[in-house]
Amino acid sequence: MERIGIIGVGEIGRAIVMGLRHGGDELPEVFLSPRGADTAAELSERYEGVRVCADNQAVVDRSEVVIIAVRRQDRHDALAGVRVDDDKIVVNVMAGVGNDDLRQTLATGAPLTRAIPLPAIRERRSVTVVYPSHPRVNSFFERLGGALPVADEAAFNVFSALTGTLTTHYWYLATLTSWAAGHGIASEDADRYVRSLFQGVGRALSDNSRSLHQLAADHETPGGNNERIRTTWFDPASSEALTSALDALLRDLT
Repeated sequence: MERIGIIGVGEIGRAIVMGLRHGGDELPEVFLSPRGADTAAELSERYEGVRVCADNQAVVDRSEVVIIAVRRQDRHDALAGVRVDDDKIVVNVMAGVGNDDLRQTLATGAPLTRAIPLPAIRERRSVTVVYPSHPRVNSFFERLGGALPVADEAAFNVFSALTGTLTTHYWYLATLTSWAAGHGIASEDADRYVRSLFQGVGRALSDNSRSLHQLAADHETPGGNNERIRTTWFDPASSEALTSALDALLRDLT
């Protein structure tokens, strides 16, 4: 892939460009839309071979692979009048927008693939779910940390729902920090400790020889502090509430 176009240069668009450049690799040519003008300008100044186009049609015309990364509610405005020839490859990273919807908007016969890139692709540390599988798209995301092609759109939507739990995790950590501060710990010390604590947990996740349940068990002492919080706070009712929230999100995505 020598020419990549990105329409919608927000957090994910930035992460894709940074991931391509991570480790000092030479970038393919990248063409950015003027949407997200400040970010696009910053990336074009920072990296050789990254250019900001006058409009979205110019992005499409200059690219072999076009990544659509605008917000769902902005897609009709951003893509109005844009023509996509059938020899292009379109990667749809808009949450909750199916390929049938996007194909109708673009009125194109080009191959369309949905993907769920996460911000960690900037450091090539995140697996990207892809549907339907496409060899060039799979290869592109393998370069950015790994590709996980799935069999159908139903499976894709399940992974999309899982992605909706990210900020809940950050809020959980922020709640721990606030609790410690409420007990007299300096906020900066609580923040530093909680970050350190869970960065260690994150590193343990790289051990694929142990299941997630096994990792939890290996961090617990019977009758100890970890077991106490898990069984009293994350009890069956809490687990059911989380499952219900995910089910509701999945229904909306579907």
